Parts: sequence; structure tokens; C-alpha cells
Amino acid sequence: MKRHGVTAWLMLLGSAVTATAQLSPPNEAGVAMGHLHYYVRDVAANQRFWESLGGEAGTFGESVVVTFPDVLVFLSEGEPQGGTEGSIVNHMAFRVQSLATIAAAGFEFDPPPSGVTNVFSPEGERIELFDDTATNLTFTLDEDDAVAAAVAARHNRALDAPIAAHHLHLYLTESAEAVDAAQQWYTTMFGGTPGMRWRYPAVDLPGINLNFSYNADAGGAPTKGRMLDHIGFEVTGLEAFCQRLEAQGVALDVPYTVHTSGIGYAFLTDPWGVYIELTEGLRGL
Repeated sequence: MKRHGVTAWLMLLGSAVTATAQLSPPNEAGVAMGHLHYYVRDVAANQRFWESLGGEAGTFGESVVVTFPDVLVFLSEGEPQGGTEGSIVNHMAFRVQSLATIAAAGFEFDPPPSGVTNVFSPEGERIELFDDTATNLTFTLDEDDAVAAAVAARHNRALDAPIAAHHLHLYLTESAEAVDAAQQWYTTMFGGTPGMRWRYPAVDLPGINLNFSYNADAGGAPTKGRMLDHIGFEVTGLEAFCQRLEAQGVALDVPYTVHTSGIGYAFLTDPWGVYIELTEGLRGL
């Protein structure tokens, strides 16, 4: 049976992950990238996929969690309605130091790599990969901001780890104007830094770059129920943060709650269908 939301989260809290979370320090709003939560039919096969990419796997209740620099990948058993293809979140991308190293681990690339390519999970989930020869990694801020520029500068220098999270790409289907609206919403709600990642309007948060494109034929299905069911942001001062969101008109699907473990969490859905979990405590696992 597929599990989502609070039920899945409470089950995850049953035991601690064995790897150390390598999440980025938060921005001034208290926000950083936290996790991706995938529901898959074969957890073991998907665990091998993510470990082969360079992650370190541990257990967390009935789920597997694979640790990468800047993001945790949760794997839970379920029957997803589809992958990210057709979802509002079209794909997740990582940077790697060497695509040759990824190939040596047994991966096949599609298309043939020229600084950027894709690999596919055992259940067909597309993961985009960039190495440092790629010409479309750079991020340019819309306005001068020394603090934000220092964080965003990671996009414009060589990678100092074998692999790290890079971006999530949202395909907006309503109109070209929705791209601007989404960029503004993530900037306002999460204290993100607006700019351009190559030719895409983007918002930078510590540990992740959110990219936005208009594509009327992309599907645009809500993420809840898909293989990538929800994304997670780790938030310092989560209770007050949730109060600020509500004051700005954001309706929480699950209000701020503290589990007996001490980990805080809440859920919301963005205006375009991205299901988002907010946590406080994953950084300390």
C-alpha cells in the first residue's frame, strides 16, 4: 500500500538514519534544501541506483534514505501514478565531477554526454547530470546581493565533491506569465534569490536551484501520488516560519507539528501542485 504525508512521516521517525545529513546552512529566512521523497515499487533496486551514483544509504524506519551533499533521498515502497515526466516537477539534476566515473559505475547515458546527460532509475525516473564541462550551469543574480551571491557562487566554480544536488526543474503549463509568478512566489515565501540559470528563470536556495519553464504540453500533474511525491525544505525556526507563511495566505495541508522525536514538520502545496514538506531536525540526524 502506498503511504503519503503524515502517516509516512511518522513511520520514518521510527529510527535514525545511519548516515550524517550533509545539508547546507540555511539562508536568512532559515531555509535550505532538505530532501526528495520517492515512492517506488522496488526499494532495493532503487537503493542500488542511488548508491551507484555516489550516495550513502542508511535506514529510517521502514524507508531507505540515501545521503548526498545538499540533499537526502528517501525511498519508500509504493505504487506511484507516474514519474516526474508529466509532473509539475519534471526532473531533478545533480552535478558530478566526472561523467566517466558515473559510466564506470555501470550507467548508460541518454543522450551521449557533452557535459550534460541523463540516467534513468530502475523504474524509469530521469535524473539529469552535469559535469564541470557543461556550459549551462552558471547562475546569475537579478540584483546585487553580497550575501546571496556568496551562496550562489557554488554554481560558478568547480565542484569540490564527487556529486552534489544542483536543481529541480518545474514545467509550468498555464502560461508564460506563470513562470514569473512561480519565481516570485518561491522568492517571497522561502527567502530565495531570483536570477537566471543559463536561459531559465530561477530561484536559488542553499543546496538547490529551482528552475522554471513554460511548457503547455508538459502535463503539469501535481506531485502528490507521483514517484517524486514531494520535495522537502529544512527550516530553522519552523514554527515561526509556518506562522509567517499563513500570514501571507499560505494554507498548510498539515499544520506545524512536533513529533515525540523532537523533529518538527508541516506540509503545503504550492499554487502549481508541488507538494512540499517543511522539516526542522533533519540536519541533525
